[in-house]
Amino acid sequence: MRRTPLVALCLAATAALAVAGCQAGSDADSDADSASASGKPARSATPGTSPADPFAGLSAAEIADRAFKATREAGSLRMKGDVPDEETGGTIRIDMAVDRDGRCAGTMSLGGEGKAELIRTGDTLYMKYDERFLRAQSEGEPKADVDAAVALLAGQWTKTSAAGEDAKDIGGLCDLEAVLGEAEPAGSDMTRGESTSVDGTPAVVLHEKDGADRHTMYVAAEGKPYVLRLDGKSAKEPGTLTFGGYDEPVRAEAPAGKVIDLDALDG
Repeated sequence: MRRTPLVALCLAATAALAVAGCQAGSDADSDADSASASGKPARSATPGTSPADPFAGLSAAEIADRAFKATREAGSLRMKGDVPDEETGGTIRIDMAVDRDGRCAGTMSLGGEGKAELIRTGDTLYMKYDERFLRAQSEGEPKADVDAAVALLAGQWTKTSAAGEDAKDIGGLCDLEAVLGEAEPAGSDMTRGESTSVDGTPAVVLHEKDGADRHTMYVAAEGKPYVLRLDGKSAKEPGTLTFGGYDEPVRAEAPAGKVIDLDALDG
């Protein structure tokens, strides 16, 4: 069965994040400053109107078409929110900026079990884990091995080749094509709701039903028609993802100070 448009974008983002779930985690709080700015969570949707309707005469499906096209063509963006982790049944919370050159920076958490920071620049992937994350992800391993890993890695920046096998899994998170590439043209089963605003930006609201699932997309009605927010009510798609920081530089710089070379340890 063909995916409906809102489902497609939700699943595309989820797929890119889910492969990284076993690799990293975070509370996505103040550490999100390492990511590109302006991707703040959406404010509660409040009814409002824009002075002029840039989508006058367009159907909901046609508006969605424009939104997907503009979003897919963005050079960079910041995404923030919660998505389900199919492997663990938990939730991945993310605040990550990514661009088309493969740079990314931000934070992640998996089921609230600790925190990890991630930076990719050039051919190198940098990550820093806290003790809680390391212990949660090492559950079932011998205590002595877990204690040794915590003593070596907790709170320390590490680096590895972005082309390595482990890095390839999480690399999907730093691949804007992987995040957005599966978004499809809109179908016909969509309706337009009242105008609103998302973090101060005028937005058009689009609603879609997919069986028992309900999805809502907020499209910028000012400037380029970027997707600003996705809300999903289902067992499979994300609860909420907000998008911002479009076409802004991603501040992905190699960490200063001591960095543990994981590739050298493996060698």
